[in-house]
Amino acid sequence: MTGEHLQVVHGDITRMEVDAIVNAANSGLLGGGGVDGAIHGAGGPAIMDACRAIRDAQGGCPTGEAVITTGGLLPAPYVIHAVGPVWHGGSKEEETQLASAYRNSIRLAGEHNLRTVAFPNISTGIYGFPRERAVDIAIAAVREALPKSPSIEQVTFVCFDDENYRLYRERLS
Repeated sequence: MTGEHLQVVHGDITRMEVDAIVNAANSGLLGGGGVDGAIHGAGGPAIMDACRAIRDAQGGCPTGEAVITTGGLLPAPYVIHAVGPVWHGGSKEEETQLASAYRNSIRLAGEHNLRTVAFPNISTGIYGFPRERAVDIAIAAVREALPKSPSIEQVTFVCFDDENYRLYRERLS
């Protein structure tokens, strides 16, 4: 399902053969549950070692920001760790922070001259961001950021669950 350089697939982001996958990370960069745990589990200790080095250098990663590390044992050579917001009802700049996490991920991929990037559904799991709003924000932020990163040829939204997959398919068709 494609709209310009955007597509959606239903599957496991840890198996994506792209230049970089994006991790829905927490600000501590020390792994966690959901997609974060799956990426660290599949990618092995090299990813955690790289995250620890970033943590030691800059003290973690603020919400809305992103950092890049090796992909370790993953098919993707890089992981971009983007920190999405926890949903608090929309009164704490969550929408701005979520858009920023997507835009900063695209910016980092562009700075590394990457061609293909795969995103999970940032903040829609345990962080509780409403899925329909998250999909709209993700697509708009990526579309806004892509012109500034001309090396990027394809962005894939990888949905693990049926609901997010259906939402992305509807909006990208």
